[in-house]
Amino acid sequence: MWDRLAASDPGLLRLTAGLRTVTAIALTLAVLAALRVPVPQLVAGAMAAMVSTFAIREKQRGPQAVTLALGLPVALVSVSLGALLHQRVVAGDLFFVVLIFCAVYGRRFGDRGTALGLIGFQIYFLSLFVRATGSALPALYGVIGVAFACSAAARFLLLPQTPAGTLDRLRRAFRARLAQLIAVQAQLLDAGPDDVDKVLEDLRTATARLHESALMIQGRLEDGTSDAAGARLLQRRVADAEIAAERLGLLLLTARSAERTDTLTLHLPGASLPSGGELPVRDEATAALRRDLQALRLLMLRPVGEARGTALAQVRNRLLGYRDEDNLPKAAPAVQDVFRGLGEAARASLGLRLALDGPQDESDDSPATTRSREELDAEDAAIEAGEEREAEEPEPAGLRRPTTRAAVQVAVGSALAIAGGELLSGQRWYWAVLTCWIVFLNTASTGEILVKGYRRLLGTVLGVVAGIGLAGLVGHHTWTAFALVLVFIFAMFYSAPLSYTLMSFFVTAMLGLLYTLLNTYSMAVLVLRVEETALGAACGVIAAAVVLPIHTDRRTNELLVTVLDRLAGVTRAAVDQLSGGAGAGLVEQARDLDQALADLRAATQPLTHPITPLRSRRDTARYVVALLETCAYHGRSLAATAELLPTHPSIAADPRLRGACGRIVHNIEAIAAHVTDPRAAAEIETGPSIASMLEPGTLRTPRYGRVTDRVLRHLQRLDEAVAGLARPLGLATEAARPTG
Repeated sequence: MWDRLAASDPGLLRLTAGLRTVTAIALTLAVLAALRVPVPQLVAGAMAAMVSTFAIREKQRGPQAVTLALGLPVALVSVSLGALLHQRVVAGDLFFVVLIFCAVYGRRFGDRGTALGLIGFQIYFLSLFVRATGSALPALYGVIGVAFACSAAARFLLLPQTPAGTLDRLRRAFRARLAQLIAVQAQLLDAGPDDVDKVLEDLRTATARLHESALMIQGRLEDGTSDAAGARLLQRRVADAEIAAERLGLLLLTARSAERTDTLTLHLPGASLPSGGELPVRDEATAALRRDLQALRLLMLRPVGEARGTALAQVRNRLLGYRDEDNLPKAAPAVQDVFRGLGEAARASLGLRLALDGPQDESDDSPATTRSREELDAEDAAIEAGEEREAEEPEPAGLRRPTTRAAVQVAVGSALAIAGGELLSGQRWYWAVLTCWIVFLNTASTGEILVKGYRRLLGTVLGVVAGIGLAGLVGHHTWTAFALVLVFIFAMFYSAPLSYTLMSFFVTAMLGLLYTLLNTYSMAVLVLRVEETALGAACGVIAAAVVLPIHTDRRTNELLVTVLDRLAGVTRAAVDQLSGGAGAGLVEQARDLDQALADLRAATQPLTHPITPLRSRRDTARYVVALLETCAYHGRSLAATAELLPTHPSIAADPRLRGACGRIVHNIEAIAAHVTDPRAAAEIETGPSIASMLEPGTLRTPRYGRVTDRVLRHLQRLDEAVAGLARPLGLATEAARPTG
């Protein structure tokens, strides 16, 4: 059960965020209740504790403490201005717009600027929510001070979280997700015609979740490791394990069909095996595969304290032995490839364990295991001597800077929301402003804002229905209502990364309880909440569409070009190194490609959302992203193989590969040029397969250890996937060119 929890919530980040926020609020309520403050001040304290907890995003404890200390005076100034300007409508509205602009603009200063902006905005909102006045300010100062102190206690004493601890939990989650992926791969062995589609879908899901965990580890390496060399080593080992597990799934999928199922379809929607496809192996080989997949899963999952002993050593030795041709069982070539993949996955597991847990007992090692350890040690030495990464590209200046554009858009949208909100209600107009503010968080295009506004409105409507029922059940039972508020706050933070609609539901249901505590609950109030939410979302969309707009097409095209540029860079650098040239930082380049693809996937959500009326466009976006995911997988594999060259004794460079790569890179660059400017005279080249472009007879005698044989399939699949991108993107195909 713990492994399942770790896998579903990598690093326990959602669980920790929810528990820390709830703990801070509960501690604040306990202190304020002991001081016998009235209910409105209890509500203010709970909201201040929530804001001061979730706003802090730095990873190191020192910067967190500094930001929290700076946040207290910001909160006191904000609540003071909110109370003093409460009766001055025009001045208060103008200040609110300026505050919103500054809060959003502060994102350019990193996590601290973002946190202080959030605190300033949310505390000002708090003053409006509890109707703060000048005479109530001294009491509110004390309440906010208690809330910040309790937030600090929850963060640094009761539920401390260090970057190293978070990274350790992420590594456990990565292991758990590796084990889950291998378990699904084992199901592929016995899946019948009626079950195979479901297993394929589970395989895609498990692969995507493993990739998500790898990217999360990548984002925590710098803060969670003691030195840059250790970070590079862990990054490499995680990449190796991920690629080995993906490759094993592809080999199993190929072996499932006597017709050699096209493995390109693993990443594509609607992938399936031919009807009646069966595993063309004898029962002994099938049983051995089933046994060894379970053994590999065991090796991936077993903690270091339980990973000792002769039995596990023998299992590891057997799996690593499949890296030698002499140890492969007698079976069809496709099935022998699966056993080779098992050996490579076992090697990746050994490397991951050495990187995470340090040296281990080697007394029971077989010659194959000893050789694998020597290869890993040589790689470790090469990684420690690696070069530092290049500096990031400078951010655009002026109105082209995303933070400046967003600040102007939010300020305009908030001004519209204030004007429209006060027409609906002179007392609760701020709900429209809050919605306008929120729909701009973590969005970058008009389409993203539209989808987020729709989700918030849907969650609000459902939350209103729940709030009506809860208000009738709770009545005036103060502490019962506060207990439910804590439950909803935890659910809100735990579900936020999974579903924005669900988070909005819990927020609105919680607000219904808070209105009950403040004796301001009524059906009209909750209906007004829906109206203000709809108005705020509409104002946000209007501002995004009119003021310095970034349309979804433009945003996705820019990100698509970025993905293509990084794909071309990874492919060119990897093949250059595989051909005998020099290369460095290939794994880092591959991770940059993965991050760019993740950004593109998020940006295409407005195009692929179920509510979009453009069905053909939605299918095209899904197809393009799926093809790019396939390209990214083969690019990662090429980079990982190229990184093995300096230390792997059975791999040698092959200069012929450089010529085979030219067409792929040309086609990627042609597609990027066409996306940037559809009028550009760019055409993709087609011609003979990659294998036929090399010296005749290259593939007649299998030589699994040679670079040529290991890389050819990745290059061939990459060539096919890149050529497949041309049709949905409207790019012409040049006639086939003869090769020498």
